[in-house]
Formats: sequence, structure tokens, C-alpha cells
Amino acid sequence: MHVNPPYLMFLGDVADQLAAKTAHGIVDWRGDWCLGQLRLDGCKADLGIPDMTIAEALAKGVKTLIIGVANAGGVLPDHWSAKIVDAIEAGLDVASGLHTRLSAKPEIKAAAERHGRQLLDVRHSDQRFDTGKGTKRPGLRLLTVGTDCSVGKKYTALALEKTMREHGFSADFRATGQTGVFISGRGVAIDAVVADFISGAVEWIAPAAAPDHWDLVEGQGSLFHPSFAGVSLGLLHGAQADAFVICHEPTRTTMRGVKHPLPSIQDVIDLTIRCGSLTNPAIRPVGIAINTEALSDEDARTVIARAGEAHDLPATDPIRFGVDTIVARIGRDFPHSRRVR
Repeated sequence: MHVNPPYLMFLGDVADQLAAKTAHGIVDWRGDWCLGQLRLDGCKADLGIPDMTIAEALAKGVKTLIIGVANAGGVLPDHWSAKIVDAIEAGLDVASGLHTRLSAKPEIKAAAERHGRQLLDVRHSDQRFDTGKGTKRPGLRLLTVGTDCSVGKKYTALALEKTMREHGFSADFRATGQTGVFISGRGVAIDAVVADFISGAVEWIAPAAAPDHWDLVEGQGSLFHPSFAGVSLGLLHGAQADAFVICHEPTRTTMRGVKHPLPSIQDVIDLTIRCGSLTNPAIRPVGIAINTEALSDEDARTVIARAGEAHDLPATDPIRFGVDTIVARIGRDFPHSRRVR
């Protein structure tokens, strides 16, 4: 699947910034591809890039309208269809990471067929996967795990890829969600894979590799989240993780979308080791990534320092302060994996 840049980011009328996290991720990591945003009345998200009409986007050279939202259930609201059809009729392809296929909307499908435009459903793969086998394979793998969903697992893995490469490691980000696929150009939206094949799909995403090569597997959900724990467990088993980084948002008291209390970082460490040991008895934590966006610099440093001391692990906010300390810990724990010494 190839999505043609540059993009016009469609946000519909989402209710908050977090609902537009797909678009935010693409803007943050592929900002040169994102020329503008298209919002409907009532939209509460803003990517900080120019608002554009479809005509203005075409004049700037935009090729694809990206449905840049991640809502509960991955649905495509009926009242968005008219604007999507307008984009198709104007000459744009449309790409979506939602569960609802674009072609499931008759008016969108008909417009694409009539005008010869591509409908790209990034969440749906034509690849066939085997069931996971859990057999030890060469290479090293790190999985980002979380106390909740939407706490920074993707950003942490991307930051680790960038910094590890700078420090002489062989490392690749492995996307398991629609935003990651848009950013990296490869991967599988793991929550759209039939449950029996989740761990097998992760074995396919991060296959056997050179002994010193790191695959940085983007985590999803949380082992403690009643909605998404099944996906998180399949990811953990399929990744056969040698190392993991715990991602946390310190201002939350309940997990997103449910009333269940947020687990502690120690809860996540303990359960990840217990469950991950099934496919890799040597699994270990190597760092804590704390999303401090809602905190001042002073409070952020205090929270990070306390977490690091409490768990004897390097802790940081990957976006605010970088991940050098975690990379240093990886180099210490896995000294054979750093190629430039």
C-alpha cells in the first residue's frame, strides 16, 4: 500500500485533541507532508497547521486526504461522507486508518469508482498471518507497554529509533497501529487482525534479524485495560520482547474510556514480566517514558525523578527531554548490540 503525499488532514468534528492523535502523529513525524487541515463545524482539535479548503489544498499540490482521527470503535460517521466525496470529486485519493472501510459507504465507493481515485484503508491488511509459534528467533526486540492507552507508546518507540541510530545501534521502528503505518510506510494495524493471529502478525512484523539488530515494536493498549488487554497480550507474546519500556501519563486516575483505576508502574512491570516470560524468560524493563505534557517543567522533572528512583530505571519524557538515558541503559544491558563502540 502506498499513500501519495503531500496530505490534507481531515479532522471532521472530533470532540478533543486526543481524538485527532492519528493526525497529530503524522504532523509530528512527517510534518513536511502535511500541508493543511480540513475541519468541520464544531471540531475541537487543531493541528497547528493552516486550515484549507479542498480547492486550496489542490492548488498547493495535495494528493491525498487523510482521515486523521482515532475514535472509539474506529467508525466513520455518516455526516462526514459528503466532504469526503467532495475531495474525491476534486481529484484527491483518500486514506483512512479507521475500522470502517471507506468502501463501506456507498456514496464514497461510487465516487471513487466514478473518478478513478484510490481508497486506502491502512488498518486493513491483505497479508495472511500464521498463528504465533513463540519459537526463539535471532535479533533483539523492544516493546513499549503502558499503564493505559494513548500514553505515548508510539512516540517513545520512534524516539528510541532515532536516538539509537544516532548512538550506533541498528534499530527499526515496527508499526502496529494505523498512525505508525502512515509515518513509517510499513507495518500492520494489529487491532484489526483476527485474535488468533495477533501474535503471529507480530512475529511477521519483527522477524528473525541479525543478532545485534533491534526491532522497536510499537505497543498498543494496556494489559490492564478491559477493552484492549487482548491486543496488548498478543503483542507481548509475538514480540518475544527482550526489553520493554513502560509508558505512563501521571495526571490520569482512570483509564481512558472506562471507569477502571489506572494501574501503577510497578503493576505494569510485574505483569509484563510474568506474561512476557512465556515467549522470552529473559524479558526485562529498561526504562520509563512519562508523558508530562500536562505538567510544568519543574513538576515534570520531579515526577520523572521520583519514578526513576522508585523503580531503579532511567525515566524521561521522550519528547520533552529525549531518551538518551534509556538508550544508555540498553547499551549497558545489551553491550553486544551497539555496533559503533
